[in-house]
Amino acid sequence: MTKHGFTTKGNLATYFRLLKSVIPYWHIFAAGIVATIIASSTQAVMVWTVKPAVDKGLVNRDAKFLLILALFLVIILLIRGLTNFASNYCMSYVGRGIVMDFRQKIFSHLLSLPASFYDRQSSGKLLSLLIYNVDQLATATTDAVLTIVQQSFLAIGMTIVMLVISWHLTLFFMIFAPIVAGITNAMVKRQRKLAVAVQNSIGEVAHIARESISGYKVIRTFSGENYEKQKFNKATNANRHMELKVVVTNALGTSSIQIFLAVPLAIIIYLIAMNYLYISPGGFSAFSGAVLGLLTPIRRLTKISTTMQKGIAGADSVFALLNERAENDFGAKLLERAKGKIEYKNIVFAYPNAEQTIVLNNISLVIEPGQIIALVGHSGAGKSTLVDLLPRFYDIISGEILMDGINIHDYRLLDLRRQFSFVSQHIILFNDTIASNISYGKPNVTGKNLIKAAEAAYVMEFTDKLPDKLDSIIGEGGLLLSGGQRQRIAIARAILKDAPVLILDEATSSLDTESEHYLKFALEKLMSKRTTLVIAHRLSTVEKADNIIVLDHGKIVEQGAHRELIEVNGYYSKLYKMQFSE
Repeated sequence: MTKHGFTTKGNLATYFRLLKSVIPYWHIFAAGIVATIIASSTQAVMVWTVKPAVDKGLVNRDAKFLLILALFLVIILLIRGLTNFASNYCMSYVGRGIVMDFRQKIFSHLLSLPASFYDRQSSGKLLSLLIYNVDQLATATTDAVLTIVQQSFLAIGMTIVMLVISWHLTLFFMIFAPIVAGITNAMVKRQRKLAVAVQNSIGEVAHIARESISGYKVIRTFSGENYEKQKFNKATNANRHMELKVVVTNALGTSSIQIFLAVPLAIIIYLIAMNYLYISPGGFSAFSGAVLGLLTPIRRLTKISTTMQKGIAGADSVFALLNERAENDFGAKLLERAKGKIEYKNIVFAYPNAEQTIVLNNISLVIEPGQIIALVGHSGAGKSTLVDLLPRFYDIISGEILMDGINIHDYRLLDLRRQFSFVSQHIILFNDTIASNISYGKPNVTGKNLIKAAEAAYVMEFTDKLPDKLDSIIGEGGLLLSGGQRQRIAIARAILKDAPVLILDEATSSLDTESEHYLKFALEKLMSKRTTLVIAHRLSTVEKADNIIVLDHGKIVEQGAHRELIEVNGYYSKLYKMQFSE
């Protein structure tokens, strides 16, 4: 496993799977390849023209021939310029298309993954994968293929020029080919390891940066600036170190290849100078130009392996993510609006990857439609877990949960989750308008109904004072609003959804006394017509509940009305007295 949590095993199979992403753009891709081949061929033709230009044009002083040759070169350069533009544009078009396709596919898949996936992943590293890794895929598919085709045909063209001028000298050069191949192979193996290390280091940088940005208040309150700087500097230094290793590997490999190609060229020059070989001035000039022309494609082809290895490493991570199983949604039953009866039958649950720790143990509970149920207990008792099972954020180990007498696994997930409204103490709002946050999930809601929900949650009390009213932008996470204002928007969103089951996780925790007073009546009205589960930390908020479920270490230890539980003088009574004694 890598630091990303995904298995990486780069090979040709991965690369061929990556190349399949080109299929939707095959006609543009093919046009780019053809243009690239033509552009590369023109360079070999230009090198070949050196021989007749020197031998016939300069040595024999044939002015007419030089004029024709000059016009020919102008045409070749024009063709080269046009085909270079066409190849670059076509490949860029395909590359950006691949980036868009993969990002949309990954984002869509992320939205379908179970909660257990997010429990074990870093959001910073997922963002790094979505942005950096996907860019590497485009580079590996289009830029790499463009370079391979371009430089391969250039190398082939230069080799043909060499063979036409002197096949003996060309074969002499081929003696050094195995050495070049060996150096290239060693580079590829080294680059593969470094590519994975570079991606992991970038993911770590993104992870630390995101945590520091989102937690800036905590960092400043606890004077953690220096610690975070040191941590970030260490991560960026590690990334720089890995990137430099890539540079050194490329430089050593390329320089070694150039040296081994320079040796035979030096030998040939020596043999010609000593009259052991004869070749015309034009032939020698063209042959030398072809040999030197080989250096560029060889250098770029050895460097392109780095790009391909990065792309394969990125593809491994991306494909591993796409291979993650989406939520199980095998239910077929439709559910328009539930009556609200909920039954837990002998529920046993442990979080994925922590099966040895049982969180809920043999929970059985019946909730009638319209009842208000309070879940109380110390932190970690299983209150939030119990309600997280209702919309099937997690699947249970054994037992069953029924909604209106039917197992929740038999319902379509979309229909099941439509039955719940959720208001948490941890408010999730989006960097959009107040109106958009209230109507989230209901884009076609009428303005009248939206305003009605906003009024019921006393949102209008503060929006009327804003310049743009309900169209005011609230900032990332609603940071431009107070905690109480954010909570009122969350409650308005739940009111507008009008689901038959309401889940409140200390919904008034962020409100000031005045706001809490207003919302007390709004919540009572909202709760009176639906089944309500209240996760309570302040026991004073659940005294009117129809049934109070007391949890301890994943088991129901007591249940009943507030007065009954106080009279029993058990665990609930102890918690209640403890809070009020404080």
